[in-house]
Amino acid sequence: MALTPMMRQYLEIKEQYPDAILFFRLGDFYEMFFEDAKLASRELEITLTGRDAGEPERVPMCGVPFHAADNYIAKLIDKGYKIAICEQVEDPKSAKGLVKREVIRVITPGTVIDGNMLSDKDNNYLVAVCRIGQSYGLAVSDLSTGLFQVTQMTGQWALNQLLDELIRLAPREVVLPHSLWQDEGVKKSFQELEGTTITSLADQIFTQEQAQQALTEHFGQAKTTALDCWQSPAVCGAAGGLLHYLLETQKRKLQHITEITSYFTQSYMILDGIARRNLEICKSLRDGGKKGSLLSVLDLTRSAMGGRMLKAWLEQPLIDIKAINERLDAVQELVDSVLLRDELATALKNVYDMERLTARAAYGSANARDMLALLASLQMLPPLRQALTNCQSKLLKRIYDQFDTLEDLKGLLESSIAEDAPITLRDGGLIKAGYSQEVDQLRAVARDGKSWLAGLESREKEKTGIKSLKVGFNKVFGYYLEVTKANLNLVPEYYQRRQTLANAERFITPELKEYESMILGAEDRLVELEYNLFVDVRNQVAAEVSRIQHTALLVAQVDVLVALAEVAARQGYVRPEVNNSGVIEITEGRHPVVEINLGPGCFVPNDTYIDTDRHRLALITGPNMGGKSTYQRQVALIVLMAQVGSFVPASKASIGIVDRIFARVGASDDLTSGQSTFMVEMLETKQIMDHATSQSLVIIDELGRGTSNLEGMAIAQAVIEFLHDVVGCRTLFSTHYHELAELEGRLAGLKNYATAVKEQGDEVTFLRKVIRDQASKSYGIHCARLAGLPGQIIQRANQLVQQLEFNQRAAQEVVAGKTQVAASVEQLALFPEKNEEHDEFKKEIVALDIANMTPLESLNYLYQLQRRLQGKK
Repeated sequence: MALTPMMRQYLEIKEQYPDAILFFRLGDFYEMFFEDAKLASRELEITLTGRDAGEPERVPMCGVPFHAADNYIAKLIDKGYKIAICEQVEDPKSAKGLVKREVIRVITPGTVIDGNMLSDKDNNYLVAVCRIGQSYGLAVSDLSTGLFQVTQMTGQWALNQLLDELIRLAPREVVLPHSLWQDEGVKKSFQELEGTTITSLADQIFTQEQAQQALTEHFGQAKTTALDCWQSPAVCGAAGGLLHYLLETQKRKLQHITEITSYFTQSYMILDGIARRNLEICKSLRDGGKKGSLLSVLDLTRSAMGGRMLKAWLEQPLIDIKAINERLDAVQELVDSVLLRDELATALKNVYDMERLTARAAYGSANARDMLALLASLQMLPPLRQALTNCQSKLLKRIYDQFDTLEDLKGLLESSIAEDAPITLRDGGLIKAGYSQEVDQLRAVARDGKSWLAGLESREKEKTGIKSLKVGFNKVFGYYLEVTKANLNLVPEYYQRRQTLANAERFITPELKEYESMILGAEDRLVELEYNLFVDVRNQVAAEVSRIQHTALLVAQVDVLVALAEVAARQGYVRPEVNNSGVIEITEGRHPVVEINLGPGCFVPNDTYIDTDRHRLALITGPNMGGKSTYQRQVALIVLMAQVGSFVPASKASIGIVDRIFARVGASDDLTSGQSTFMVEMLETKQIMDHATSQSLVIIDELGRGTSNLEGMAIAQAVIEFLHDVVGCRTLFSTHYHELAELEGRLAGLKNYATAVKEQGDEVTFLRKVIRDQASKSYGIHCARLAGLPGQIIQRANQLVQQLEFNQRAAQEVVAGKTQVAASVEQLALFPEKNEEHDEFKKEIVALDIANMTPLESLNYLYQLQRRLQGKK
């Protein structure tokens, strides 16, 4: 049997989008067939049915209602699937035969623009990668905001740098040439990106010639030439590939992507994925959520735009002292002026996501509610700018000077969009009274007609004597007069039958027919006219997308600065001094996250001093749970906050610029790749050894615990010596190997520190204070007791420790005894060779079974030997 025409149409379209689930519009539903139906029914937990399609068996089918499709699409996108939206592209009434259908858009994880599929304070990045020789080009876009940026990585560590940048961006989707995806090294690295969909495209899309053409057509010759894209084939290829993918999936002009900008990773402090994870900058280690991270402490932003910008600042701390101090000056001014801060905060509360609202307007998907939200935001711009009028800091003054209050767009939206406009665009009620004379006239006609209808029922009841007569309306038959069958004998001759029901008849009169035409004609025309006027207003907004985006970025900056000032004022943070001295000196520093969790006054502050000379490596010993790890991380976070331009949790801080922070903390394994805890530890350590510079800050916590004590201590010492002698970076190195404290004095730049402990009998108190000292105990059994291990285990552990300590002392005595015996033998060698007594001594000593002598026997023999030698003298 031949397939039905509709099913052939479906298969022809599906063939063009093999890697997407095809949402095929049939009436009020999106239908899926064959394998797509099986997949969607499983993932969405909806019923799988069948449909006659001309084949012997019914083909698998499932569907979702058109009006609720967004929720289903969001679930599939969240699972990493792509959705091809297929719509009717001609009016069924005028179609000859099968209605024409086309895919109007492909929604992928990296091209989501709908608000309900996005996290307000997170960017939704789509990234393209291209490799030419030893260089990697990276292009990144957020379709929901209009962002489009490029950068380049070159040299020996280019792939590592690329992966670090991808970890920072956490893109929802990566696009790359098919040949690059076949590279096993690249493939393995990219597959480790969490929650990222990988899409490979034909290599020719990334060629410089094709990329140049696409970029020039979209951005114009001036912008692409100014960017020097042509100088780097890898960057050009990545940007062209990204733009091609966006245009192919969205199938429309992207009016809101107006700028292509470049950035350099070297312009910011570099943080690899290990440091980002261990320092919990934007995600907590516990569950990967925002709670428990540095971001959760600092994020008092009022707008989604501000939230995204704060996160971007934290992920890319500055290394330019001038730029850092400009931010700090602005925060200082806002901290000092409570009134200014409150004025700005009040206005910011009513600012919606101008970036995404404008993007949807330019994209053509914004509804009236979006436009009203944009209007509410525009109405806050004048008071925001007014509050900045007398600011003195350079950054706030620059924002004031560049601030466009967009009065023309505010006036347009205030006059055009009705305050109670509905979400849907085809139900009328979009346009405000007074904006369009024609709209007002049509509304008057419809209103007058309905007023006449309201009186028709009473007039006809009185005229005919039919007390139960009703005036009604439905979409199929229009307006009618309904008479029950019991009263049909009272129906006058001028009533014309329109519809017969079981218990009633429906009629129309010539007069009612005339008013029906007038009312329905006016309503249909009104809906169409309002829709067209709304689209025109939306297009006028879209035409000013660059102006709105620029102002939105300024508003976001103000939001971030106000938030940082607010946190500083609440938490008692101080302004750090940022310089090129190489010295990190912190007085009474605190961990910003732990301090919040403990509550006011509960956190024990600590001082820090490290530099690039005589105090470049702080070796911290002390018990588990003594606070070493918290102390190390707080130093790193204070440095990071300072270079972001934030005040810091301390009573005083001077921060010498850091180019990178490395944080090797704790133990973890990677079972998926078969790597043990110790191997992960070594690989993370290698990362530091390969990339740390003399300007870096390194924190290492408990290195070498994954192997034997002897080997672990040896590795730890070797790493310390390498960091001290070869790299010369500022380092905080904590360890449970107390013996390593002997390195002070041997390494000129190493200083010993310890976490203080108070002992009273069997009671041990961790003071959480870091002091200039060295520890002698680990207090592991005490920690086990605190953790609640059974008393029997604690008691037995104490017995074993005493036994092991005794054995260790005994072994040390044996070694000492053997050493002394050996020394005596060497001493005998000084006697004349022909001395007979010397020969006797020699024979006697050689015959000794030293390995089986007890410490006491060794000492006794040595004593007797000494006596005999003294007698000879």
